[in-house]
Amino acid sequence: KDEHLIYCKGFGWADEERNQAAEVGHIYRVASASKLITAVGVMKLCDEGKLALDDKVFGEEGILKQFTEYKDKRIKNITVRHLLNHTAGFSRNRGDLMFRVADVMEWENMDTTPTADELIAFQLSLRLRCEPGGSAQYSNVGYLVLSRVIEQVSGMGYEEYLQTNVLWPAGCYDMHIARNYYEERYPKEVKYYGHDEERIISYDGSGELRLREYGGNNIRGLQGAGAWVASSVELMRLVASIDGKPGVPDVLSAESVAQMRNITRKGDYALGWARYNASNGSLIRTGTMSGTCAYIDYRDKGISYVLLTNTSSYRGASFTNSIGRTVRDAMTRVKEWPTDRDMFVATPRIQTDSLLME
Repeated sequence: KDEHLIYCKGFGWADEERNQAAEVGHIYRVASASKLITAVGVMKLCDEGKLALDDKVFGEEGILKQFTEYKDKRIKNITVRHLLNHTAGFSRNRGDLMFRVADVMEWENMDTTPTADELIAFQLSLRLRCEPGGSAQYSNVGYLVLSRVIEQVSGMGYEEYLQTNVLWPAGCYDMHIARNYYEERYPKEVKYYGHDEERIISYDGSGELRLREYGGNNIRGLQGAGAWVASSVELMRLVASIDGKPGVPDVLSAESVAQMRNITRKGDYALGWARYNASNGSLIRTGTMSGTCAYIDYRDKGISYVLLTNTSSYRGASFTNSIGRTVRDAMTRVKEWPTDRDMFVATPRIQTDSLLME
């Protein structure tokens, strides 16, 4: 409330088999809420003068010149803005490629897991569904492309750039790109519980059947589309760092904060955010996949919150939205909110070089 952290709590199990209760400091995969982090990285590069939203991404004048073969010449018209608001026009006739890695390997007769560039190249081998800038259609591949844009423009790895230029300056020190298996989890990372025990063919080409949340899908390979892990508190702190208010120092310029909320046509997405309601100043960002649910609700006036879970439902995205409704309903029952509490800890301004060495 008013950029003060007034409540944080863990419920249930972080890892039931190890008898570890969920605590405030535990970190969770945040699925598509990662797109908000990616968008902040793009806007940071704009603030640094290294990028513009209307820059072309592909073609001779584009950022990613390494891609030289396209099924559709209109691909050269795709801009950074189109990727951010899901209007690049990418086709989903083959499904969501980010969750069909094993199929891509079969279609392309590949022996190893496709790299980000190989997945992007496969997407570019398909015709666009519409002209870039046309109707919006949600695209995970689009945010994989943005991950590569950030790397190309910054000269740094995607995770490294976001950590050193956005997250650490915002006071978020325990946010990372996810790893794929339980045995590889980070310190303080929870265990994920999908909604069923069905196994699918592993993304790694081994032919083994694995749970979607542990080896069935290439979670790490999602990169800026859905691979970040974070605690709810640090994710809330990042949101407070891009809200244009003076309490928690922002990591973006006021112009970039405003651009992220800019929706020029009905039906379009905000930049990184999923929805923006100008009437009440609310911004929503959700994320869902097997073993994960994330919900961010920011309000210019009133209470903002982040809720993360390490389980999921067969209902998919509708489960995430129902959680949002549940929390909002619960908040209507609070008669009075604290006015003298702030649990955001003071964060020192640190030398990022020393963190990289560690």
